[in-house]
Amino acid sequence: MQIFGVDIGGSGIKGAPVDLDRGDLAEERCKVLTPQPATPDGVADGVRQVVEHFGWTGPVGLTFPGVVTGGATIRTAANVDKSWIDTDAGALFGDRLGGLPVTVVNDADAAGVAEMNFGAGRGRRGTVILLTFGTGIGSALFVDGTLVPNTELGHLELHGHDAEKRASSKAKDDAELTWEHWANRVQKYLAHVEMLFSPELFIVGGGVSRKSEKFLHFIEGIKAEIVPAQLQNNAGIVGAAMHAAHES
Repeated sequence: MQIFGVDIGGSGIKGAPVDLDRGDLAEERCKVLTPQPATPDGVADGVRQVVEHFGWTGPVGLTFPGVVTGGATIRTAANVDKSWIDTDAGALFGDRLGGLPVTVVNDADAAGVAEMNFGAGRGRRGTVILLTFGTGIGSALFVDGTLVPNTELGHLELHGHDAEKRASSKAKDDAELTWEHWANRVQKYLAHVEMLFSPELFIVGGGVSRKSEKFLHFIEGIKAEIVPAQLQNNAGIVGAAMHAAHES
C-alpha cells in the first residue's frame, strides 16, 4: 500500500509516495525550498509543487513544524511565518491540492512514529524520546510505544535561550561551530531533557542523523542510550504517510 507523505520544514519541503509495508520511500523524494517568508500561501504552493511532481491523486499526509491540534489547526509557528497561528491547515492544503484528502500532524511526532514502527525505536518499551535537529529542535515522546503529542521540547530554556537557538543544526551552521563544540551544546541539552523525563532511549533525528559519526562520540555523561534515527531525514515523510493511512 502506498500513501503520499510531505514533510514541511523551515528550510525545505520534501515528499514522496511511501510504501507502508516496508516503511520506506517508494520513489526518490522531491524537495523544494521553503519560501521566505514561510507564509501559509507560499508553503501551500510548495506542497502542491511537490505533490504534482509525482502526479499523485490519492490521500496526502503532511507534517508541520509546530503544534497541530484537532488534526488540522496550527497553534505555534516558531520557524515559519507567524500568520500560520490559528490557520486551518487541513482546509488550506486540501483546497490547494484540488480537494485531495489531507491530514496534518506535528513533524517530530510523525518522525517519531515512523522510527518507533520501522526504525531505531522498534520494539522498545519504557520512555523513548526522538529529537530532530534541523532549523529548530523537534521532539516526540513515547511511553511504552504510545505517543504523547506536541511536546515541543526544543523550546525548553537552556542558558537563558530556547534550546533550539543554542543546539539546533541551524545554530551550529550560523555560529560556524565545530562538531565537537556543537556536540557539547547538544550534551547539555540532552542532560536537561534527561533530568526531566529519564528516558531509556534518545533517538537523534533530522538531517544530522546522516552524520552521526561526526558528533555522537563527543556526547558523554548521558545515562540513556543515544542512537541515530535509522530512517534519517525521511522519517517525517514516512510518518506523515502513516498518519494519513490511519486517519483514512
